[in-house]
Amino acid sequence: MNTQTQQHVVLAFSGGLDTSFCIPYLIEKGYKVTTIFVDSGGVSQSEKQQIKQRAIELGAIEHVEESIAAELWSEVITPLIWGGHWYQNQYPLLCSDRYLIVATCLKLCDKLGTKLFAHGCTGMGNDQVRFDLAVQCLGDYEIISPVREIQKLTDEVREYEKNYLIEKGFSYSDKVSAYSVNENLLGSTISGSEIDEWKKPSDESFLLTPAQIDTTKTSQLISFEFEQGNLVALDGKKLDEGFTGEKVMQTLNHVVGSFSIGRGLYTGDTSIGLKGRIAFEAPALVALNAAHVALEQAVLSKAQNRFKAKIAEKWTELVYEGFFYEPLKDDLEAFLKSSQSQVTGTVTLELLPGQLIAVAVESNNILKDSQSVYAQSASWNIEEALGFIKLFGKSTVMASESKRTVTLSGEV
Repeated sequence: MNTQTQQHVVLAFSGGLDTSFCIPYLIEKGYKVTTIFVDSGGVSQSEKQQIKQRAIELGAIEHVEESIAAELWSEVITPLIWGGHWYQNQYPLLCSDRYLIVATCLKLCDKLGTKLFAHGCTGMGNDQVRFDLAVQCLGDYEIISPVREIQKLTDEVREYEKNYLIEKGFSYSDKVSAYSVNENLLGSTISGSEIDEWKKPSDESFLLTPAQIDTTKTSQLISFEFEQGNLVALDGKKLDEGFTGEKVMQTLNHVVGSFSIGRGLYTGDTSIGLKGRIAFEAPALVALNAAHVALEQAVLSKAQNRFKAKIAEKWTELVYEGFFYEPLKDDLEAFLKSSQSQVTGTVTLELLPGQLIAVAVESNNILKDSQSVYAQSASWNIEEALGFIKLFGKSTVMASESKRTVTLSGEV
């Protein structure tokens, strides 16, 4: 590489204080900076234009914008719904766009002929793990992390960044939210302020769901059609080039969110060893998962439904903790995909204020005995049922008899 190429760096840019600081800092270090905003949803067109203007104003030689909506649908949302498991049974992996952001940034590095990639992650959170491991797995790139560099100099990082920008002749926004908010196609996560203190979040901290449940809201039915575990239609509208996974998520986040469904608050074990408490909203994922689970419960065998949960739990842990490119994740995902071969049918959800219910399931693959109805009629007789119970519980009955014998003999 020649000197010019070596000094060209691609910066993942969001327009916030951290990444705004990164541009003049990198320029002072001798780099040419190309910024890229990777759109994972949740940002309006006007906001994207402001991000571009901010990047150029701060000295970027070029600003690039890319969307990863299609990749999020196929590489994150689809296998997440196949598995149907949230991290620690609570959090629906709203952070998963980070890996696709990195992959998109590195494609730009390749296009520009540079191996230098910069991000604005701090040294205190999970995202640095996701960013760095993704970069290291995807190729021979050098990671530059300006915020972590200045953390070696000061504990007052934000004040340092603000003063640095002022000294360089740039403004910064005085509007500092009490919350750290990240919104994408998957939903929104909120941390900071009283949330970090294990207190009740204030009403204004949420974005997608009304703070107060409207108990007068009329219930609404919405249908989900699946083929081999993949959503192919929503309310009868087929997914195609005009109605994409992105549109599905936007529609569900709006419609389901309006019923105050999909809100959560959890404390999780983070990758870096600390307890992290966040509030989140994921109306679309909650609805998709509820419909998909209802169909799986009807068409998969008992053994499949039980075992698949173990596979999904590990897949979720890997994705949460930074191991998106771990080979085991691919192996687990292959199993999850295989488990979906019979998951074809239509599920109707009823949306009610604050809750949803899968009220109907239609499928040719429902595991139903034509001669039997649970607890009412069966294709076996009473003697066969009694014999089954005797054999099914034989080991437990023998163990109980042995325990009673020991007790009666006075042995301890």
